[in-house]
Amino acid sequence: MNTKRIVHLGIFLFLALSVNAQSTDWGWNWRDSAVVPAKGMEQRSKFMANDYPYPPKPRSQWELGFAGGTSMIIGDVRSKVGFGGGFSFRKALGHIVSLRASYFGSFNSGEPSDYGKSIGQLPYKTKTHSGSLDAIVSLNTASNYRGNPKTNIYVLGGYSLIASQVTIETPTGDRIYYAAGVPSGQSGLLTTVAGDEHNGRKGWSMMQGFSIGGGIAFKLSNKVNIGLENKTTFISPGYDLSDGFVRAGNSNDFYNATTARLNINIGSTSKHVQPLWWLNPNNYIYNELNKPQHMKFPKPVLDDADGDGITDQFDLEPNTPAGAKVDSHGRALDTDGDGIPDFKDKEILTSQKCFPVNNDGVGTCPEPSCCTELRDAVNKLRDSVMAGGYGGQGAGNCGIGDLPSIKFKSGSKLSKDAQTMLAAVAQKMNANPTCKVRVVGYGTSTKKAQQTSWERVNAVIKYLVEKQGISESRLIFAYGQEGDADTVDLQGTTEDGPNTVPAPHPNLKG
Repeated sequence: MNTKRIVHLGIFLFLALSVNAQSTDWGWNWRDSAVVPAKGMEQRSKFMANDYPYPPKPRSQWELGFAGGTSMIIGDVRSKVGFGGGFSFRKALGHIVSLRASYFGSFNSGEPSDYGKSIGQLPYKTKTHSGSLDAIVSLNTASNYRGNPKTNIYVLGGYSLIASQVTIETPTGDRIYYAAGVPSGQSGLLTTVAGDEHNGRKGWSMMQGFSIGGGIAFKLSNKVNIGLENKTTFISPGYDLSDGFVRAGNSNDFYNATTARLNINIGSTSKHVQPLWWLNPNNYIYNELNKPQHMKFPKPVLDDADGDGITDQFDLEPNTPAGAKVDSHGRALDTDGDGIPDFKDKEILTSQKCFPVNNDGVGTCPEPSCCTELRDAVNKLRDSVMAGGYGGQGAGNCGIGDLPSIKFKSGSKLSKDAQTMLAAVAQKMNANPTCKVRVVGYGTSTKKAQQTSWERVNAVIKYLVEKQGISESRLIFAYGQEGDADTVDLQGTTEDGPNTVPAPHPNLKG
């Protein structure tokens, strides 16, 4: 008897431990309102509006089960293997816990051992009807490393109400019913009832009990699963009425059943999800982490302490003064590379020949005294020529100082260096609002050279007007002069002159 029970439990444990199946079907869509019960609609509305973090529990199917298998009474008389069967209804309370109401009927018998015969035990047969309400705890529904399970491993416990009818066979072969117990503290056969009737009960006894057990189910589809279960029902104290014999001081009888199960999910699939023990409750969380569809992300705000447009995590100079121009790494620009950033540099385009510079970025290039008079004479002569050529009164000294020459390699397109120098010229003009600037182009040898000279002067004036915001009235247009054809000179003056001049040979435009 004990060997058979050990074999049953061994088979059950082997199946439970050897199965490691899983499913990639998530089971339900949290957007589907059809599976949400009326009491969960308020929670769903808050969840969809991101005002509540948890989706509502969906409406789930019931499970209708059919069971059949072996049954045994473990008691005073040696038991034979009997059989039984029944049906059940199971409903999920959540993903882990469910309730199952079931009926199970069985036929059991026993044959006393030699020792049992020596103390008066007789063969018996027992018919049993039992109704149970069990709480079932699923052990493998939730998982952090897979989707929905394809097996349901569970344990159970609950209350049972049992009706049993026992017959015992006397030495003469007669079969009689019994319904009452022997006096307390004594051993022996139960008191029998004369005949087949006793208050219309025919020897039926009502008993209470509690059950424990476990099982495993294998999912064949979203509709059907099969399983194996072992369940033991312990009879309440005082009800040693199942095998026809009471032994003083001995424990009560109990029932053990090992059954195969066929379970079918019932309920509309359009309004119900599968029973929740088949759905991993972590599905929603991991799907959102893998491919967010519902999470509400705040707009990222990246710190920029100095407001230079470069966020702090990329800013290599996070304390640049407001308004200072910076490069792509947040460092203040130093156009001439003299070590003084442009926002402090009073001479942005200092020649390297004049390095090192002072704290204001001004270079140290003292002009030889021998050249001062010659330079002044040349400047006066140049101003006189320019003034005479355009009807002016001669160049006046406005105090803007020396201005750079713009070099062209070919055509009339300004290089990056030329644009940088013109930006510095614009700063000086803004600092000296009474000054004008004569833009002088060279090239007289051919008509083509004169047209190119005009185009280069025009490019310089256009950049200062359109890109640097200098008024066109402060720029004097001069071209076709004797000199380096690839150079355009800028000369400060207070004299007047033409701001625009027609192209001399537009048909030769470069």
